Amino acid sequence: MYRTIIEPSELEVAQSLYQTLVGHRVSAAMHQDALAAEIPAKCEFFVASAAFEAQAGGTRSLIELARKVGAKSLVVICENAEKYMVQSELNGKLLRVSFPKPKITQAREYIVLFMASLLHGTGLAVPREAASCQLFELAERVAKADVSVFINGPTGSGKEVLSNFIHNNSNRDGRQFVAINCAAIPENMLEAMLFGHEKGSFTGASTANVGIIRAADGGTLLLDEVSEMSLSLQAKLLRALQEKTVTPVGGTKPISVDVRVLSTSNRNMAAECQSGRFREDLFYRLNVFPLTTLALSERMQDILPIAIELLLRHYKDLETLPMLADCAIKKLQSHSWPGNVRELDNVLQRATVMCTELEITGADILFDRNTIAPAQPKLDLATETGHV
Repeated sequence: MYRTIIEPSELEVAQSLYQTLVGHRVSAAMHQDALAAEIPAKCEFFVASAAFEAQAGGTRSLIELARKVGAKSLVVICENAEKYMVQSELNGKLLRVSFPKPKITQAREYIVLFMASLLHGTGLAVPREAASCQLFELAERVAKADVSVFINGPTGSGKEVLSNFIHNNSNRDGRQFVAINCAAIPENMLEAMLFGHEKGSFTGASTANVGIIRAADGGTLLLDEVSEMSLSLQAKLLRALQEKTVTPVGGTKPISVDVRVLSTSNRNMAAECQSGRFREDLFYRLNVFPLTTLALSERMQDILPIAIELLLRHYKDLETLPMLADCAIKKLQSHSWPGNVRELDNVLQRATVMCTELEITGADILFDRNTIAPAQPKLDLATETGHV
């Protein structure tokens, strides 16, 4: 089953949209190719131009064509409208997206990225930076290997997003993905949350708890900011990983577990190990395959697709979704983004409050003067293989 089938007639962005979707690992096909396939085509979206709709005889005729390829929804694109607009019809089964005639290449790229983000359904922004594309290609390969992965990078640079991508492309896809932020939980609680506890094992333990590791049995466990874990807990984690068992707090019997461990940190892990703040033996256990995410300022071509994806997440009603004007895009791409994607999300939410009608302009893009740049981790043992 295809995610998207595109009718290219009178649709100038058809080929670029198709290539973008396929490059983003989305199952897509051109209409004529889908019809020529031996197996009857089915798809989530049938995409056509407003001009083709008119040539085909109107909306009813277009709906019949969409039904022949098993489409669940129909998307009609108008590339030469007077203004940007999104209209939902037939209880959401028909979506009309109108764009002003693109005068420059960047405007055409916006249409492609906007429509790709609307159609792909992956929850991931379409990467445009070469380093980002290389990272996801590498992550897709390591996902199948079922080895431990250590992701290093600045705060807000997408480490958890990459972790989800690895899980979703692994043989454990469909099973549990359990994440825990080791920096957000006090040490005396973290042990019980990780390994579980027996009833009455400590004050307040009125019931037994299986713990995060056992909850992820058969799936993937993400240890976010694992570098913040205490040395005593690191020793217990190392033992659990080596023996593939956990012993609940207050328990005496080890319980077998099968989990894939992904870990993240924004620290220089070589320095952490050398200083004695992190166990070197545990680090090597976690760092079987290292990947690195880059700061947003080092992948400026990713800013626009990430911005579009973030806006789509904030607008459930697509008819109220604003478009980014060229001046707004230029302003976003000229900022240094010390807070990375989290700062970008903050700025965009502020812009949606400031904008009028359905367009975010440069005047609506307001930056926080008090933003503090996070410390950038230096190259270390966990940053020599994959980069974003």
